[in-house]
Amino acid sequence: MTFSCNRNQSTGSQSDAPAAVASSQAVTYKNPVMPGDYADPSVVRVGNDYWATATSSEWAPLYPILHSKNLVDWETVGHVFPNKLPDWAEAHFWAPEITYDNGKYYIYYTAKKKGGNLCVGVASATKATGPYTDLGPLVCQEVGSIDGFPIRDEKGELYLIWKEDANSVGKPTPLWGQRMNEERTALTGEKFELFRNEKGTWEGGLVEGPALIKRNGYYYMFYAGDACCGRACTYGVGVARAKDLRGPWEKYAGNPIMKKNEAWTCPGHGTVVSDGKGRDYFLYHAYSANTTVYPGRQGLLDEITWGTDGWPKFQNSSPSLTAEAPHRTNAKDVVDVQDEFTGGNLAQTWQWFVAQPAPKYSVQPSQGGRLLLQASPEKVGSVLSKRTMEGDYTATTAINQKQLGTGVAAGLAAIGDPQNAIGISVQNGEISLWSVKENKETVHSKVAAPQGNLLQFKLTASKGDQLQFAWSANGTTWTPLNEGKPINGDFLPPWDRGVRVGLTAKGPAGAAAAYEWFRLVH
Repeated sequence: MTFSCNRNQSTGSQSDAPAAVASSQAVTYKNPVMPGDYADPSVVRVGNDYWATATSSEWAPLYPILHSKNLVDWETVGHVFPNKLPDWAEAHFWAPEITYDNGKYYIYYTAKKKGGNLCVGVASATKATGPYTDLGPLVCQEVGSIDGFPIRDEKGELYLIWKEDANSVGKPTPLWGQRMNEERTALTGEKFELFRNEKGTWEGGLVEGPALIKRNGYYYMFYAGDACCGRACTYGVGVARAKDLRGPWEKYAGNPIMKKNEAWTCPGHGTVVSDGKGRDYFLYHAYSANTTVYPGRQGLLDEITWGTDGWPKFQNSSPSLTAEAPHRTNAKDVVDVQDEFTGGNLAQTWQWFVAQPAPKYSVQPSQGGRLLLQASPEKVGSVLSKRTMEGDYTATTAINQKQLGTGVAAGLAAIGDPQNAIGISVQNGEISLWSVKENKETVHSKVAAPQGNLLQFKLTASKGDQLQFAWSANGTTWTPLNEGKPINGDFLPPWDRGVRVGLTAKGPAGAAAAYEWFRLVH
């Protein structure tokens, strides 16, 4: 199962694409191109292929690898760490940067060191889809090091640029540079500062997310400033340039070059990619102003234009709603998910908690399509989930009651993290509506489950946080479990993530729940 990202059309209608390139035959797309929680996206073009990755945070498997031929239609084709965490790291898997150099792909990523702070690590592979070999951490400063970005200088020497995470202790945030060996296993020489945030300006408490390119004798750095995440975010995009990597760096007087509009808020943290025809594009994230934090920070694409003054700009200085596509696209106006469990393997877009052991499951196509998910005694149980892509959605699943292990509660839930979820489940002949908030579990109502093999559950979300649950024995007649009164799920999304929806199995380890299918309609 893949999603089509997202919503393009051949049209002569008015758009906010630059007039110089708009035409009656233009193929256009609508943002987001990566609907759902794809924060801090990074992209590289190798030949005619585009490869991208994005933040995983506390959801495994770590760092999706996405492929596209046109920068608009994206498919998840693998992960950097599909089966286990890097040996040295334990949490906060942020801001991967994908690059290609001398026949190898490199992923520079941020993670929290076991018993320590945030570090920038790196993994390498000969193919974009892997397998990747982890090369370990490169830099781990006392207050944390994040957002690594590699670049070669005019002499061809390799450098790492990164942010010192000093805002975590209320201090300014320098962007540092340092030589890196060709093996990507160590930094060498002395580090040097490029620049830092200036209080009293739009940058606020920090600068981060550096992305560098070389153009017309200058190094240009696109960077993000101020608060990245959550309902109170204030992110924007700035640019600075220098003739020498070591500076002096000049910040553009017109910063920020991208800020919020009526549709998208808190844009930032992206990378620049060329289409091979002289056009540059910026792949970055932003929150939908309509659904705010609930689907998370979604992946957007916009063309960069270069002024006669040599500085880059974006149309209207804000995210586009509709724009001309870099290439002809194939995507449909759909972001729905349907998994019948008939393929033998789970789709690459299923996720589970980093903080818990990977759930044990099996897919049984010989049974007409069935997923067996082993239970866990944790508060929410074992979880297999999908990103939500809009604030309004309906998720449904069918549970095979005859295949339900003794003592297992099999369900469907909206999930923030292991301590926060709201769901419906069946256990020991009873259907329950439950919530877990700050690790405290509450059962809101219970009814007797109907007889029969299949029991269907439905979760309907409105505006991201108004949740209603229902059950059905036949998929036609639905019985609401919360009597038409939505449960408020505004507590679900963590500060840096969107809400997932998925399957839960709570109970004794080794017992299992059986699901016949899963559907998510936006």
